[in-house]
Amino acid sequence: MAQNFTDISGAADRLDQATASDAYDTDVFIVGTGPTGATAALALATMGVRTMMISQWSWLANTPRAHITNQRTMEVLRDLGLENEAKQHAVPWDQMGDTLFTTSLAGPEIARLRTWGTGDERSGDYLLSSPCTMLDIPQTLMEPLLVRNAAERGAKVAFSTRYLGHEQDDSGVTVQLQDRTTGHEYSLRARYLIGADGAKSQIAQELGLELVGHTARAGTAYVRFRADLSQYVAHRPSILHWIMNPAANFGEIGMGLLRCVRPWNEWIAGWGFDKDAGEPDLSLDAVTQQIRTLVGDPDLKVEVDGVSTWYVNQQHALTMSSGRVFCGGDATHRHPPSSGLGSNTCMQDAFNLAWKLAYAVKGYAGEGLLATYDEERVPVGAQIVARANQSRLDYAPLRECFDTLAEDGTHTVDAGLERLRAASPEGAALRAEVGKALELKNYEFNAHGVELNQRYSSAAVIPEPEAGEEVFLRDPQLYVQPTTRPGAKLPHTWLVNTGGHRVSTLDVSGRGKFTLFTGLSGQAWKTAAERLDLPYLRTVVIGEPGFEDPYANWGRVAEIEEAGALLVRPDGYVAWRQKSAEWETDTAQERLRAALKTVLALP
Repeated sequence: MAQNFTDISGAADRLDQATASDAYDTDVFIVGTGPTGATAALALATMGVRTMMISQWSWLANTPRAHITNQRTMEVLRDLGLENEAKQHAVPWDQMGDTLFTTSLAGPEIARLRTWGTGDERSGDYLLSSPCTMLDIPQTLMEPLLVRNAAERGAKVAFSTRYLGHEQDDSGVTVQLQDRTTGHEYSLRARYLIGADGAKSQIAQELGLELVGHTARAGTAYVRFRADLSQYVAHRPSILHWIMNPAANFGEIGMGLLRCVRPWNEWIAGWGFDKDAGEPDLSLDAVTQQIRTLVGDPDLKVEVDGVSTWYVNQQHALTMSSGRVFCGGDATHRHPPSSGLGSNTCMQDAFNLAWKLAYAVKGYAGEGLLATYDEERVPVGAQIVARANQSRLDYAPLRECFDTLAEDGTHTVDAGLERLRAASPEGAALRAEVGKALELKNYEFNAHGVELNQRYSSAAVIPEPEAGEEVFLRDPQLYVQPTTRPGAKLPHTWLVNTGGHRVSTLDVSGRGKFTLFTGLSGQAWKTAAERLDLPYLRTVVIGEPGFEDPYANWGRVAEIEEAGALLVRPDGYVAWRQKSAEWETDTAQERLRAALKTVLALP
């Protein structure tokens, strides 16, 4: 019966003709090799799309920058076959652990918070929600991982290549470039262009993308250094240590930071500065003294690798594309690293966009599918910008519990400790306030829902008006609510394959294809999918060999009858479902065909 459905599967001839022509040098051209660009190149190359990516620099990230890698991003890497390789470069989940609030690493502690889901009260939530754990992977290691694998899978990568501009028309984009080594200027022709060119994006400016918010709210000094701090931290492993000390009490956070890059000898020290007073003193003597103060060791041997300043931004784009040109990552959402959402959102932008571009290039989808990138990712950008900036403000209650002025008007560590540890009504009240302040910081450090509760509303999702608005049973920022409602991410649960090994529902879906889930009673859906015979559609029948459900978990998360159906997109999001049982193959076939045509924006 497949010949009856050429409207959703008969584009191969058109694709072959276009690819064979000399009209395009590549299908997708990407400017930028950071997390957004490299993930897009990797995903597109994995799906067999001709891709070229450039950087104006001679290599990749030269500073650790982003590092928190949340479960959703790990699921992206798992889908692309890189989870195990990523683990080899990462600080493991159990060492990301106890975020410390202290007077110095060597000095008295003020409080600890179990973070990134590692605490006894939250670890089960994280393990139930994903087959992947969080990891800590510095950008200096993440970018080479992504770029190398993209190149190995066929993406072309050019360094020392400057983007000069572009012109787009109805059929493609002409990109002007310069070889920075020779000065030679030339142009290339692509079907689509991705602007992954960072927070000062030239492409976003050329498109006239409107950004709301403001830049440079506050200034922060960062110093990369090497020192063996294992005696202070190995027994209480953590990647973040907040220092309540007068040496670093400026700004809305009002604390210094010691961030572990590689345990326990590679670090970043950070502290706020008054940007209105000009650049801070970042001389070798000054930063060495500051590091020793934050560590609490006046004789510490320090090797400074580099110093820099950065500014707190609070901006997001109201649109992320125009015509055949798409922007993502820092080009469209700019915010501080608080909450660890930066590179995660960048990579997830790319994963959302890549399958849509691949389907457009291959002729599986209409151009309307590409418009759903804006519809789905603009709200996410707005959400994470607001959350990251709020996380900075949420330090104030904790700081206020400790911050104390001496009689001479100076802030002192000893006076703050004395207040907190006083055996008095004031001390008891302050300690209670510390507990409340720590609870507030869960919205930065254990915000599981912020990371996994993203819901898409777009033309690539078929809504269920009868279902009504989703009601969250627990705080949607802190806790994940698994659901198969269209627009939600497919819930994770364990199945068992023919070899007796556990496989996640996420493992049997994705990989560049739509997946139709049904149960043993759903043979009408299985037959319907076989009749459509689409190269981008697989069927998973829960209970059949390869997809056994011995734990009986699928029925708890599926929210459909056994003979119902669940259509999951290549990026793991539910596109459509029929909750009720369907026994008639012809009806199942028509409904599945109609759902695919709607989601893929086909005529």
